Amino acid sequence: MASHPADIRPPIHEDGLPGSESTLDPKPQWQPRYPGSGRLKGKVAIVTGADSGIGRAVAVLFAREGAKIAIAYLCEDDDARRTRELCEAEGAEALTFSGDLGDPEVARALVDLTMGEWGRIDVLVNNAGEQHPDKDIRDITPAQLQRTFQTNIFAMFYLVQAAREHLHAGAAIVNCTSITTYRGSKELLDYSSTKGAITAFTRSLSESLVADGIRVNAVAPGPIWTPLNPSGGASPEKLDHFGEDTPMGRPGQPNEVAPAFLFLACEDSSYMSGQVLHPNGGTIVNG
Repeated sequence: MASHPADIRPPIHEDGLPGSESTLDPKPQWQPRYPGSGRLKGKVAIVTGADSGIGRAVAVLFAREGAKIAIAYLCEDDDARRTRELCEAEGAEALTFSGDLGDPEVARALVDLTMGEWGRIDVLVNNAGEQHPDKDIRDITPAQLQRTFQTNIFAMFYLVQAAREHLHAGAAIVNCTSITTYRGSKELLDYSSTKGAITAFTRSLSESLVADGIRVNAVAPGPIWTPLNPSGGASPEKLDHFGEDTPMGRPGQPNEVAPAFLFLACEDSSYMSGQVLHPNGGTIVNG
C-alpha cells in the first residue's frame, strides 16, 4: 500500500506531546496489581503507544500473563526502552518499534517486524493517541485536525489492514476509545470526534470479523494520569482539577485500566465482541 506524502505530515510536538513518563511527577502507576496466571501464554501482542501511560501498563501486564510484546511508540525512546526492560523482567520477549502509525507504510513495517520476529499476531491493542485542547473551534487548525485523526483513527485502520492476513480465529483486537465519546468535551472537539469514530469502528469491525472468530472490543477510560495530559493534552485550568469531577473524585491510574484490556484480549471474554468497557471512576454512560 503506497502512502501519499502530501497527506502525511510530521508529528506536531509544539506542546511536548506525546510526553515523557520518566520526567513526570507524580509518576503514573503502571505496575500489575496481581500475579500472572498464564492467560496470554504463547500469544504475541502488538501494543501501540506502549512507551508510557496506559500502553505501558497494558504491555507489562500482558508480559506477566505470558505474551510476547511488540512495543510500538512514536519518539520517546527512553520510555520505550524502560517498558521493554519491564516486560523482559516479567520473563517475556519484547521488541520496540518507533514510527508514526498514521503512515500506512509504517503500520505495515510494524506488522512485518513482528511477524519476522515471532511468526504470528494474536492480539492487537490500538492504544496510541493524541489530544490538543482548544477553547474555540476556530482555533483548531487544519493541520491539527488532520493530525489528530491520523494518529487516533487512521492509524487503527492502517494497522488492522496490515495485520488482517495474520489474524486468525481466536485473535483479539482491543481499541482505546474514551469517555469523551459519550459525554463530549468542550475543549477537545477534534479528539472527542476521533474517539466517537473509534467506537463506531470497533462495532463495525466486530461485525466484519466475528464470523472468522476474531473478536473486536474497546475500552473507554475516563481521566487517567498519564504523560498525555500534563505534556500539553489538557489546559492548565483542567489539569489543576484533573479527575475531580468523577464520582470517585480522583483520576485513575494506568494499572486500573490495563486489566480491562487483558480481559478483552484473553479467553475470559470469549463471548464478547463489539463491546466497550468503562473504567472511568464511576461515571455512568450509555453504550
